[in-house]
Amino acid sequence: MYSVETPNPDERLAGAAIAGWTTIAPHMDSPILQELVPIDRVWRRMADVEQRLREVTTSDDSFLTKIAQHGLAAGGKRYRPLLAQVAAELGGTDGGGPVEAGVAVELVHLGSLYHDDVIDEADTRRGQVSVNENWTNTVAILAGDFLLARASEVAAPLGTEAVALIARTYATLCEGQVRELQLDNDLDHGPDEYYAVIGGKTASLIRTSARLGAMTGGADQNTIEAISDWAWEMGLVFQLADDVLDLVADEAWLGKPAGSDIGEGTFTLPLLYAADGPDGAEIRSLLEGEAPYEQQAIDRVIELVTERGYIDRVLDEATERMRASEKAAARIPETALTPIIRNLDRYLLDRVEVARSQR
Repeated sequence: MYSVETPNPDERLAGAAIAGWTTIAPHMDSPILQELVPIDRVWRRMADVEQRLREVTTSDDSFLTKIAQHGLAAGGKRYRPLLAQVAAELGGTDGGGPVEAGVAVELVHLGSLYHDDVIDEADTRRGQVSVNENWTNTVAILAGDFLLARASEVAAPLGTEAVALIARTYATLCEGQVRELQLDNDLDHGPDEYYAVIGGKTASLIRTSARLGAMTGGADQNTIEAISDWAWEMGLVFQLADDVLDLVADEAWLGKPAGSDIGEGTFTLPLLYAADGPDGAEIRSLLEGEAPYEQQAIDRVIELVTERGYIDRVLDEATERMRASEKAAARIPETALTPIIRNLDRYLLDRVEVARSQR
C-alpha cells in the first residue's frame, strides 16, 4: 500500500482554492461538476488521471493504441475517477495513489464497455461509432482485454488489497452481465432480478471507485466502509437515472437513439412496471418475439411507459436510494466535504429533470 502523509482533511479543504481551477479533464461534464466539487486539488488530479489514461493505453503496437484510445476520445463524464478523487479527500492525501485509483477504475469501465458493445451488437457509443462497428468484434474484445490488463497493472503498486478489489469487481461485473443476458427479451422478471443486474453491472464499480479512492487517500477504516456504502446506493441511483434517461431524453442528449435498451431487448424497471400494468397486453404484443424491435413499436412502448406515471414511480425509488446513501454518508464525521457529497447525490437525478425539460 502507498505510504503517504495524511494531514487533517478539514485543514486541507479549508485551504483549498475553491474557485478558479479550470484545467480539467477535457471530456468531463465540466461546468456542472466543477460547481458541485469546488476543490482545486480534485481537478488537478483529474487532469493527471486524463494524462495517465493516455499513457497507460499506449501500446508498442500503434494499431492497438488507436483502438484502446478510441473510447477515451469519445468522452464521458469520468464519474468513477471523480468519485475516487472526492473520496480521497476523506483521508487528505494529495498524491499519486488517488490518481492511479481513478485510472484503474476508468480502465475497468472502458474495457467493460468494449465488451458490452460486442454483446449488444451496438454500433454507437457516446455519439461515435463503437469499436466493434468501426473495426470488428475480435478487435473490440482484444482491446477490452488490453484495457482490463492495464487496470490490474496500474492497481498493482497500490497493494494486494487494491488488486484483489479490482479483480473482484470485474468478476461481479461479469456476473451482472450474465444475469442480464439470461433476462433478455423477458418481460416477466421483476424488480429483484433487475436490481441484481444493476448492482453487478453498475453499482459494484461505483462502490469500488469510492472505496479505492478513500483507501489510497489514507482514510480510516470506518470512513472507507461508510463511503463504500454511500457509493453502492449511488451506483443504483446512477443506473436507475440512466435507465430513465433512455426513455425520456433525446438522441442528442444520449449519444444514441432513445429507447436503445428496448431495441436491444433489455427491459429496465419502468418498462417492467408498465408491462405488469393496465397496458401490459399491448406492450407484450408490441415486444413479441426477440430483439431487434421496429422503431415504431419502440416509440409506442416509450409513450405508454412515460405517459402512465412509471417514470415517476422509478424516480421515487431512486430518491429512496438517495436517502439511503445520505444515511450512509452521515456515518462520516462532518467536514467541509459533507455538502459536496450531498451535491453528488442530487446531481444524478437533477440530470434526469434537465433532460425531461429539454425534450
